[in-house]
Amino acid sequence: MLYNYLYPLADQYSFLNVFQYITFRAAYALITALVLSWLFGPLFIRWLKSNQGKGQPIREDGPESHFSKQGTPTMGGLLILSTLTLSTLLWADLNNMFIWLALMVTLGYGLIGWLDDHLKIKHANSKGLAGRWKLILQLLFGGIAAVALMQMTDPIVDIPIINYQWDMGYWYILFVIFVLIGTSNAVNLTDGLDGLAVAPTFMVAAALGVVVYVAGHSGFAEYLLIPYVPGAGELAIFCGALVGACLGFLWFNAYPAQVFMGDVGALALGGALAFVACAVHQQFLLAIAGGLFVLEAVSVMIQVASFKMTGKRVFRMAPIHHHYELKGWAEPKIIVRFWIITLILALVALSTLKLR
Repeated sequence: MLYNYLYPLADQYSFLNVFQYITFRAAYALITALVLSWLFGPLFIRWLKSNQGKGQPIREDGPESHFSKQGTPTMGGLLILSTLTLSTLLWADLNNMFIWLALMVTLGYGLIGWLDDHLKIKHANSKGLAGRWKLILQLLFGGIAAVALMQMTDPIVDIPIINYQWDMGYWYILFVIFVLIGTSNAVNLTDGLDGLAVAPTFMVAAALGVVVYVAGHSGFAEYLLIPYVPGAGELAIFCGALVGACLGFLWFNAYPAQVFMGDVGALALGGALAFVACAVHQQFLLAIAGGLFVLEAVSVMIQVASFKMTGKRVFRMAPIHHHYELKGWAEPKIIVRFWIITLILALVALSTLKLR
């Protein structure tokens, strides 16, 4: 918004030239989302407490230590979505279609999560929205995004290190939908401990912010041998706002959490990360940077498959962070170590830009 209204006046007021720089606007999108979270977070949490009664329903089959968290308000992801959206609209070029698609996917997946959280609170159980309806809605929003990307970009997937660009043709639509649904559900599975999902999300978002910036710059993209996607650099503003919104939420979600993210946040954040990666054909880079999310999802699949085929469990409990809880690791130790793993993976993902 500021770009659209102020940058055209740069001929008269030279200091407004600063709005042409994506890096400037991304930095202030981050700061804006962070400050908004700090300002309105306490009021928002009090509002959630007054309207949710017992708060987040705790899974009866979960670790016993989690029963002490009964009463903590949930749906804190609404704070993330609000600050992310406002900051993005304030600093991004609103004529850029990538921005609108990113917001559509994020808010669309957030809506699915909101329905799930609402039903959990309304019926005071951890069941929520039926799985088939959740999947149908994810397919709907994912399909819209995939078809739009098919029209806006080439149907290719960049494979790092070997420097191969895989032209998938119309199969690209199904692949994008798979990445969107898979990532959103993986982040949702990771959101089982205080701050466990939101910190890795902003680390991955920061890495993707660098990637979309270089992918949207013809010179950098050519030098680094990655696909050039005109207009995609504007997504760096979205990534900056996402980092700021997650950092602001972590202020209240850090152990011991004052508020939980809920599915409204987890599904939306996963969808946001997946869309940004798909927009610049970097799905494999997302899998590297978001390796923690992949690990959490794979641990559940292994546990389910093993139990169905052999009647035995590989882990004490899945997702894998619960396994370490039952092994006696303190919750903060699990959280911080998983953060460290994500930081390393994000750096490894960025290093692949030069390993070609």
